[in-house]
Amino acid sequence: MKLSIIVTHYRTPELLKLCLQSLQEATLEIKAEILVLDSESEDETVEMVKNQFPNIAFFPFHKNTGYAKIVNVGLSKAQGDFLLVLNADIIVAKDSLSKMINYLEAHSEIGVLGPQLLNFNGSIQESCFRFHRPLTIFYRRTFLGKIPWGRRELDRFAMKDFDRTFVKEVDWILGAAMMIRRQALTEVGPMDERFFLYFEDTDWCRRFWQKKWQVIYLPEVKMHHYHGRASKKINSFADIFINKYLWIHLASALKYFWKYRKNK
Repeated sequence: MKLSIIVTHYRTPELLKLCLQSLQEATLEIKAEILVLDSESEDETVEMVKNQFPNIAFFPFHKNTGYAKIVNVGLSKAQGDFLLVLNADIIVAKDSLSKMINYLEAHSEIGVLGPQLLNFNGSIQESCFRFHRPLTIFYRRTFLGKIPWGRRELDRFAMKDFDRTFVKEVDWILGAAMMIRRQALTEVGPMDERFFLYFEDTDWCRRFWQKKWQVIYLPEVKMHHYHGRASKKINSFADIFINKYLWIHLASALKYFWKYRKNK
């Protein structure tokens, strides 16, 4: 099997349908399998996949067990030489998967490859980053991100000095769309399930680098991403108390910095 595609889904069946339709088009000439990991599975999603995509492997989860866990279930069942981890809110172009495979086959040093993600108006999303510092979180979550010191740190993190039309080694790739080499996965291992949501992709890419596998951003490959941030930046004091995703993000950040506390 050349390619395994692990699609993670959470309660957006309309987007999942569009994603799977695009994947079927993109895999017509590739020996590939598609696995859908459905968190807090609903009857509407089950029926849609069963009736409209009968050749796709479907794995429902009754509870929300966390992003890393469902990705790891997919990884454990996948048979491909290359593994594409994909959110269900991604629409892939017809030639995108073959381009990624060809690039990985031509560059044996790469462990993780990420495409350019686009908004549906054609603008480029931020999908590759430098590693967080503790102050990165502080500036992102408070008004201090608007002061000169905060803005400089956030610009560093978001790679504002980088022209996103060029191929580049990056610290980490957004987990919404990343292709993994099987050999590298064998050395690095699956995602760390201590991260329920957020930072699992950052941590994973860091571990690939630790094992001397490159993480590369490839803008030649473009995918559209319906990106709605649940963990939005704080706009008011009340958000601290009412946004559960904010607290999940902060908890994952603490786990991440504790895990790498001895690293310089």
